Amino acid sequence: MGRAMTAVGSAESAFWNPAGLVSLEGGRAILVRGEHVAGEATGVSFVRGGGREEWAFGLSYQMLDVGSQDLTDQDRQVVGSITIRSHQGIVSVGRPFGQRVRGGINLKSIQYRVTCRGQCPDGTVSASSWATDLGIQATPFLSHPLEVGFMVAHLGTDFTVRDSGQSDPLPARVRVALSYDLLERFVEDQEVALRIVSEVEDRLRNPGNLAVFLGGQVSAAAAGIDEVSVRGGYVWGGGLDRNQTAGAGLGFGVRFDRFEFGIARSLSRGGPTSGEEPVHITLGLVF
Repeated sequence: MGRAMTAVGSAESAFWNPAGLVSLEGGRAILVRGEHVAGEATGVSFVRGGGREEWAFGLSYQMLDVGSQDLTDQDRQVVGSITIRSHQGIVSVGRPFGQRVRGGINLKSIQYRVTCRGQCPDGTVSASSWATDLGIQATPFLSHPLEVGFMVAHLGTDFTVRDSGQSDPLPARVRVALSYDLLERFVEDQEVALRIVSEVEDRLRNPGNLAVFLGGQVSAAAAGIDEVSVRGGYVWGGGLDRNQTAGAGLGFGVRFDRFEFGIARSLSRGGPTSGEEPVHITLGLVF
Protein backbone atom coordinates (compact mmCIF):
# COMPACT_ATOMS: atom_id res chain seq x y z
CA MET A 1 0.00 0.00 0.00
CA GLY A 2 2.92 2.33 -0.67
CA ARG A 3 3.82 2.51 3.05
CA ALA A 4 0.75 4.73 3.67
CA MET A 5 -0.11 3.05 6.99
CA THR A 6 -0.40 5.91 9.52
CA ALA A 7 -4.21 6.16 9.15
CA VAL A 8 -4.80 2.39 8.85
CA GLY A 9 -5.56 -0.09 11.63
CA SER A 10 -3.92 -3.51 11.31
CA ALA A 11 -1.95 -6.17 13.14
CA GLU A 12 1.23 -4.54 11.80
CA SER A 13 0.39 -1.16 13.36
CA ALA A 14 3.01 -1.71 16.06
CA PHE A 15 5.61 -1.08 13.33
CA TRP A 16 3.71 1.87 11.78
CA ASN A 17 1.31 3.70 14.12
CA PRO A 18 0.42 2.13 17.50
CA ALA A 19 -2.95 3.94 17.50
CA GLY A 20 -4.00 1.51 14.76
CA LEU A 21 -4.01 -1.37 17.26
CA VAL A 22 -7.11 0.07 18.91
CA SER A 23 -9.19 -0.68 15.79
CA LEU A 24 -8.09 -4.31 15.74
CA GLU A 25 -10.54 -6.97 16.96
CA GLY A 26 -9.06 -9.67 19.20
CA GLY A 27 -5.46 -10.79 19.21
CA ARG A 28 -2.88 -11.51 16.53
CA ALA A 29 0.49 -13.22 16.35
CA ILE A 30 2.33 -12.25 13.18
CA LEU A 31 5.63 -13.06 11.51
CA VAL A 32 7.00 -10.56 8.99
CA ARG A 33 9.86 -11.21 6.57
CA GLY A 34 11.01 -8.60 4.09
CA GLU A 35 13.89 -7.37 1.96
CA HIS A 36 15.01 -3.75 2.37
CA VAL A 37 17.69 -1.57 0.84
CA ALA A 38 19.88 -2.05 3.93
CA GLY A 39 19.30 -5.81 4.37
CA GLU A 40 16.79 -8.51 5.26
CA ALA A 41 14.27 -7.79 8.03
CA THR A 42 12.53 -10.37 10.23
CA GLY A 43 9.90 -9.30 12.75
CA VAL A 44 7.47 -10.91 15.17
CA SER A 45 4.59 -9.22 16.94
CA PHE A 46 1.98 -10.26 19.51
CA VAL A 47 -0.87 -7.76 19.82
CA ARG A 48 -4.26 -7.53 21.50
CA GLY A 49 -6.64 -5.10 19.83
CA GLY A 50 -9.14 -2.90 21.61
CA GLY A 51 -12.06 -3.08 19.18
CA ARG A 52 -12.24 0.75 19.41
CA GLU A 53 -13.63 0.43 22.93
CA GLU A 54 -10.78 -0.90 25.08
CA TRP A 55 -7.05 -0.56 25.56
CA ALA A 56 -4.74 -2.28 23.06
CA PHE A 57 -1.32 -3.77 23.77
CA GLY A 58 1.56 -5.20 21.78
CA LEU A 59 5.04 -6.73 22.09
CA SER A 60 7.20 -6.75 18.96
CA TYR A 61 10.75 -7.48 17.85
CA GLN A 62 12.50 -6.80 14.57
CA MET A 63 15.98 -7.70 13.31
CA LEU A 64 17.63 -6.17 10.25
CA ASP A 65 20.43 -8.36 8.91
CA VAL A 66 22.76 -6.30 6.73
CA GLY A 67 24.93 -9.37 6.05
CA SER A 68 28.48 -10.62 6.58
CA GLN A 69 31.79 -9.62 5.04
CA ASP A 70 35.14 -11.40 5.03
CA LEU A 71 38.26 -9.49 6.08
CA THR A 72 41.55 -10.22 4.32
CA ASP A 73 45.19 -9.40 4.95
CA GLN A 74 47.65 -7.90 2.47
CA ASP A 75 48.06 -11.33 0.86
CA ARG A 76 44.27 -11.60 0.37
CA GLN A 77 44.02 -14.39 2.91
CA VAL A 78 40.82 -14.41 4.98
CA VAL A 79 41.69 -13.53 8.59
CA GLY A 80 38.23 -12.78 9.97
CA SER A 81 34.70 -11.69 9.25
CA ILE A 82 32.14 -9.18 10.48
CA THR A 83 28.35 -9.51 10.75
CA ILE A 84 26.19 -6.38 10.85
CA ARG A 85 22.75 -6.51 12.45
CA SER A 86 20.26 -4.10 13.99
CA HIS A 87 17.73 -5.08 16.67
CA GLN A 88 14.54 -3.32 17.74
CA GLY A 89 12.26 -4.25 20.66
CA ILE A 90 8.88 -2.49 20.91
CA VAL A 91 6.23 -2.20 23.65
CA SER A 92 2.99 -0.73 22.27
CA VAL A 93 0.00 0.70 24.12
CA GLY A 94 -3.13 2.25 22.61
CA ARG A 95 -6.48 3.45 23.89
CA PRO A 96 -9.67 5.08 22.58
CA PHE A 97 -10.69 8.62 23.49
CA GLY A 98 -14.42 8.59 22.89
CA GLN A 99 -15.86 7.29 19.63
CA ARG A 100 -13.76 9.34 17.27
CA VAL A 101 -10.15 9.37 18.48
CA ARG A 102 -7.57 6.65 19.17
CA GLY A 103 -4.11 7.26 20.53
CA GLY A 104 -1.02 5.09 20.83
CA ILE A 105 2.57 5.07 21.99
CA ASN A 106 5.56 2.86 21.22
CA LEU A 107 8.52 2.50 23.57
CA LYS A 108 11.51 1.16 21.65
CA SER A 109 14.96 -0.18 22.43
CA ILE A 110 17.26 -0.02 19.40
CA GLN A 111 20.69 -1.59 18.96
CA TYR A 112 23.16 -1.64 16.08
CA ARG A 113 25.90 -4.26 16.35
CA VAL A 114 28.95 -5.20 14.31
CA THR A 115 30.17 -8.62 15.50
CA CYS A 116 33.75 -9.69 14.80
CA ARG A 117 35.03 -13.22 14.25
CA GLY A 118 38.77 -13.65 13.90
CA GLN A 119 41.05 -10.65 13.39
CA CYS A 120 39.22 -7.33 13.08
CA PRO A 121 40.79 -3.87 13.38
CA ASP A 122 37.92 -2.44 15.43
CA GLY A 123 36.71 -5.59 17.18
CA THR A 124 33.02 -5.77 18.09
CA VAL A 125 31.21 -2.42 17.85
CA SER A 126 27.72 -1.66 19.20
CA ALA A 127 25.51 1.41 19.39
CA SER A 128 22.15 1.78 21.14
CA SER A 129 19.31 4.17 21.85
CA TRP A 130 15.87 4.45 23.43
CA ALA A 131 13.05 5.94 21.38
CA THR A 132 9.31 6.49 21.29
CA ASP A 133 6.58 6.88 18.65
CA LEU A 134 3.45 8.95 19.33
CA GLY A 135 0.42 8.40 17.10
CA ILE A 136 -3.20 9.44 16.72
CA GLN A 137 -6.01 8.19 14.49
CA ALA A 138 -9.36 9.94 14.27
CA THR A 139 -12.75 9.60 12.57
CA PRO A 140 -13.81 13.25 12.09
CA PHE A 141 -17.33 12.40 10.91
CA LEU A 142 -19.11 9.30 12.20
CA SER A 143 -21.34 9.32 9.11
CA HIS A 144 -18.36 9.28 6.69
CA PRO A 145 -15.71 6.51 6.28
CA LEU A 146 -12.84 9.00 6.53
CA GLU A 147 -9.88 8.27 8.81
CA VAL A 148 -7.11 10.74 9.67
CA GLY A 149 -3.72 9.78 11.07
CA PHE A 150 -0.89 11.78 12.62
CA MET A 151 2.37 10.50 14.02
CA VAL A 152 5.75 11.61 15.30
CA ALA A 153 8.22 8.73 14.98
CA HIS A 154 11.70 7.98 16.36
CA LEU A 155 11.88 10.51 19.18
CA GLY A 156 14.62 9.57 21.62
CA THR A 157 18.16 9.73 22.86
CA ASP A 158 21.11 10.06 20.51
CA PHE A 159 22.35 6.87 18.91
CA THR A 160 25.55 6.32 20.92
CA VAL A 161 28.49 4.06 20.06
CA ARG A 162 29.57 2.27 23.22
CA ASP A 163 32.92 3.32 24.77
CA SER A 164 33.67 5.82 21.99
CA GLY A 165 31.69 8.93 22.84
CA GLN A 166 30.41 9.08 19.25
CA SER A 167 26.67 9.79 18.91
CA ASP A 168 24.14 10.84 16.30
CA PRO A 169 20.51 12.03 16.57
CA LEU A 170 17.75 9.61 15.59
CA PRO A 171 15.99 10.22 12.25
CA ALA A 172 12.80 11.68 13.76
CA ARG A 173 9.89 11.90 11.31
CA VAL A 174 6.44 13.55 11.13
CA ARG A 175 3.65 11.79 9.21
CA VAL A 176 0.15 12.95 8.25
CA ALA A 177 -2.27 10.59 6.49
CA LEU A 178 -5.82 10.12 5.19
CA SER A 179 -7.80 6.94 4.52
CA TYR A 180 -11.22 6.67 2.86
CA ASP A 181 -13.48 3.72 1.99
CA LEU A 182 -15.03 4.74 -1.33
CA LEU A 183 -17.79 2.09 -1.29
CA GLU A 184 -19.03 2.22 2.30
CA ARG A 185 -21.56 5.01 1.65
CA PHE A 186 -22.77 3.59 -1.66
CA VAL A 187 -22.80 -0.20 -1.24
CA GLU A 188 -25.17 -1.69 1.33
CA ASP A 189 -23.48 -5.09 1.20
CA GLN A 190 -20.18 -4.50 2.98
CA GLU A 191 -18.62 -7.69 1.66
CA VAL A 192 -16.71 -5.46 -0.75
CA ALA A 193 -14.51 -2.52 0.28
CA LEU A 194 -12.34 -0.12 -1.70
CA ARG A 195 -9.94 1.84 0.48
CA ILE A 196 -7.73 4.69 -0.74
CA VAL A 197 -4.88 5.92 1.47
CA SER A 198 -2.43 8.80 1.17
CA GLU A 199 0.35 10.09 3.38
CA VAL A 200 3.15 12.64 3.55
CA GLU A 201 6.31 12.35 5.64
CA ASP A 202 9.05 14.82 6.48
CA ARG A 203 11.98 15.18 8.82
CA LEU A 204 11.18 16.60 12.24
CA ARG A 205 14.59 18.30 12.20
CA ASN A 206 15.45 20.34 9.10
CA PRO A 207 12.09 19.78 7.34
CA GLY A 208 11.53 20.49 3.68
CA ASN A 209 12.21 17.15 1.94
CA LEU A 210 8.78 15.54 1.67
CA ALA A 211 8.07 11.94 0.78
CA VAL A 212 4.58 11.12 -0.52
CA PHE A 213 2.91 7.71 -0.20
CA LEU A 214 -0.25 6.67 -2.06
CA GLY A 215 -2.01 3.30 -1.89
CA GLY A 216 -5.24 1.42 -2.39
CA GLN A 217 -6.87 -1.85 -1.37
CA VAL A 218 -9.81 -3.82 -2.71
CA SER A 219 -11.09 -6.52 -0.35
CA ALA A 220 -14.01 -8.95 -0.54
CA ALA A 221 -15.23 -12.31 0.69
CA ALA A 222 -14.96 -15.06 -1.91
CA ALA A 223 -15.62 -18.83 -2.20
CA GLY A 224 -15.72 -19.54 1.53
CA ILE A 225 -12.66 -17.37 2.26
CA ASP A 226 -13.27 -14.68 4.86
CA GLU A 227 -11.39 -12.01 2.91
CA VAL A 228 -9.25 -11.64 -0.19
CA SER A 229 -7.36 -8.37 -0.68
CA VAL A 230 -5.46 -6.88 -3.59
CA ARG A 231 -3.26 -3.88 -2.82
CA GLY A 232 -1.11 -1.41 -4.68
CA GLY A 233 0.91 1.68 -3.88
CA TYR A 234 3.51 4.18 -4.98
CA VAL A 235 6.22 6.16 -3.16
CA TRP A 236 7.58 9.52 -4.33
CA GLY A 237 10.67 11.07 -2.82
CA GLY A 238 13.20 8.42 -1.82
CA GLY A 239 15.72 10.97 -0.59
CA LEU A 240 14.66 10.95 3.07
CA ASP A 241 16.86 8.00 4.00
CA ARG A 242 18.64 5.10 2.34
CA ASN A 243 16.07 2.55 3.55
CA GLN A 244 13.28 4.22 1.60
CA THR A 245 13.01 3.33 -2.07
CA ALA A 246 10.75 5.29 -4.42
CA GLY A 247 8.58 3.37 -6.85
CA ALA A 248 5.53 1.14 -7.11
CA GLY A 249 4.52 -2.00 -5.24
CA LEU A 250 1.80 -4.66 -5.40
CA GLY A 251 0.36 -6.95 -2.72
CA PHE A 252 -2.08 -9.79 -2.14
CA GLY A 253 -3.66 -10.99 1.11
CA VAL A 254 -5.94 -13.80 2.31
CA ARG A 255 -7.75 -14.30 5.62
CA PHE A 256 -9.32 -17.72 6.26
CA ASP A 257 -10.70 -18.66 9.68
CA ARG A 258 -7.80 -17.97 12.08
CA PHE A 259 -5.06 -17.70 9.48
CA GLU A 260 -3.80 -14.69 7.54
CA PHE A 261 -1.27 -14.51 4.74
CA GLY A 262 0.08 -11.54 2.82
CA ILE A 263 2.73 -11.11 0.17
CA ALA A 264 3.97 -7.90 -1.42
CA ARG A 265 6.54 -7.10 -4.04
CA SER A 266 8.22 -3.82 -4.75
CA LEU A 267 8.63 -3.04 -8.43
CA SER A 268 11.71 -0.92 -7.74
CA ARG A 269 15.16 -2.36 -7.18
CA GLY A 270 16.08 -3.18 -3.62
CA GLY A 271 19.36 -1.27 -3.71
CA PRO A 272 22.91 -1.36 -5.03
CA THR A 273 23.55 -4.85 -3.64
CA SER A 274 20.27 -6.35 -4.79
CA GLY A 275 19.56 -7.47 -8.35
CA GLU A 276 15.91 -8.32 -7.74
CA GLU A 277 12.80 -6.55 -6.57
CA PRO A 278 12.23 -6.86 -2.79
CA VAL A 279 9.57 -9.31 -1.55
CA HIS A 280 7.75 -9.04 1.79
CA ILE A 281 5.73 -11.84 3.43
CA THR A 282 3.43 -11.71 6.47
CA LEU A 283 1.95 -14.71 8.30
CA GLY A 284 -0.71 -14.15 10.96
CA LEU A 285 -2.67 -16.18 13.51
CA VAL A 286 -5.86 -14.85 15.11
CA PHE A 287 -6.53 -15.74 18.74
